Formats: sequence, structure tokens, C-alpha cells
Amino acid sequence: MDNRRVTSPTPALLRYYDVKSADGTRIRAWTNDGDGPTVLVSNGLGTNPHAWPSLLRADSGVRVVGWNHRGTGGSARPADGRVDLDSFVEDAIAVMDDAGIDACVVAAWSTGVTIAFEIAARHPERVTGILAVAGVPGNTFSTMLAPLRIPPVLARGLMVGLSRTVTVTGHVLAPVTRRVPWTNLTTDLVRQSRFINPAADTAELRVLLQEFFTTHPAWYAKLALSVSRHARVSLSEIDIPVTFLAGRWDVLTGARDMLTASQRIKGSRYRELNATHFIPIEFPDIVLEELKELLTRAG
Repeated sequence: MDNRRVTSPTPALLRYYDVKSADGTRIRAWTNDGDGPTVLVSNGLGTNPHAWPSLLRADSGVRVVGWNHRGTGGSARPADGRVDLDSFVEDAIAVMDDAGIDACVVAAWSTGVTIAFEIAARHPERVTGILAVAGVPGNTFSTMLAPLRIPPVLARGLMVGLSRTVTVTGHVLAPVTRRVPWTNLTTDLVRQSRFINPAADTAELRVLLQEFFTTHPAWYAKLALSVSRHARVSLSEIDIPVTFLAGRWDVLTGARDMLTASQRIKGSRYRELNATHFIPIEFPDIVLEELKELLTRAG
């Protein structure tokens, strides 16, 4: 039988508020105002808090604080169009400062993993541990398409080329993507395509997709290109607890590259799941379980 779970959407326990970044850009931050240790969420580019359903539940046992990237989900586009890794790190620090967070564990997904490791490298006193979900510390585009056995150099060229194309064609795509009716039926079509594991809860996935497709495709492509130029983050000085959660069927971040990164960090934990790139919404209970294990290691 299909192992899908179809539920009624549970209202997310979220409070949104605005924070001003170092260059004056208004950033939309969010929190569950939960009880428990504080965790900063460094999300995938252009995504939203609904990617992490287990962290938003009333009984999650953690206080999560996150933000929406520039130009997405209520965050303003910078006046000068500035989007790069430096600005993403500045946004994260601004959110932490505003929330009164001196240091905490960072839960990161996809390209957010690069941002998390960059924060740890530049501000080691602010990060006590990293949960790296379906992401590597830099050079992200070279790890894409790995399950298809496409060489890294070619994979990077293909994905950069695609992103550059979308910065132009996105203006044509936007009227279509923003009008997709996200119902349980259309969401199930995405699940059944196997691009996302059928284990994902239909209702939770629907909310994630509905929010995600409010972002203009051309702007999303610009965000992606902004981190494509970043090389691997140096891991030689990373001396905090780290857990890597990889998806065996992830075509956007190769599991082999995540294993290699884990092997370069002394004492890190590596776990590989029968998952795609969307681990936080496919296996939310495992994500919360691994986060709590990391919090224990981080003290």
C-alpha cells in the first residue's frame, strides 16, 4: 500500500516579525516561541518555516528562530539588489542579535548548510553545533545530480546555466507558478512523481509548496546564483558537534559529498536515509530526534 499520510493541515505555531540587517535591509524573521533550548534555522534558499513541521509543533521541545531570505516570504529586496553569502550571514547574525541569542545550535537545510558553516567559520563563538540536512558546506552546485553519475564539473555547469536561464525566463513562468492550485490532489501528484518521497505528509507538503511558489522564479534563480560562486567552506577549524543527514536519492545534494564532509570533521555524526532532498518534511520525526541528540552533545 502507498505509505502516504494525508492529514488536515495543523496551523503552524509561528510569530512573524521584522529585523533590520547590517545594510538596512528589512528581514522577516519567525519563531515558534517554544519552550526548550534555542535553535536557529538556516533554511534552504527561498523556502519557508513549513519545511520543518516537527520543529513547529507545540510539543517539539525546542524554541526555533529563523528568517526568510531576502526578497522572499515578506523579507524586502535590498535596494541595491545585494544578495550574496556575506549578506546571508549578516542577516543570520542580525536575527540572532535581535532575539537575544548569544550562541546556539543551527539546524540547516540545503544551501542553508553553507550559510550555517560560514557563520561558524566567521563567528565561532555564536555556533555550538550544526545539524546539516541535505546540504554541504559550500560548492553546492558541484554536488548536484550526483545520483545520476554526472561529473561534478559538468553538473555545476548545467545547474548554473539553468539558473541563469531562469533569471530571464522566470518572468514568463511567474504567472503560471503563482496560480498553481495547491490542493491535496495536486500535492499528491508531486509526491507520486518521486521527486519528493511519498512518506511526506500531504497537508504539510501542501503548505510548504503553496508558500514556496509565491517567490518569483527569477528572484529565486538570482538567490541560487549568489551562492554558486562560493567554494567549499574550510572545515579544518570546525570544532563543534555536527550531524549530517543525507538522502540516498537526493539529486540536489549528493550523499557521497555529505559523507566526505562528515569525514573531514572530527567526531561528526553521519546518517543516510532513503530520502530525497526534502528530508525535513519527508522524515520530520527523525529530524527532530537527531536535533535533540545533537543538542545533548552540544551541551
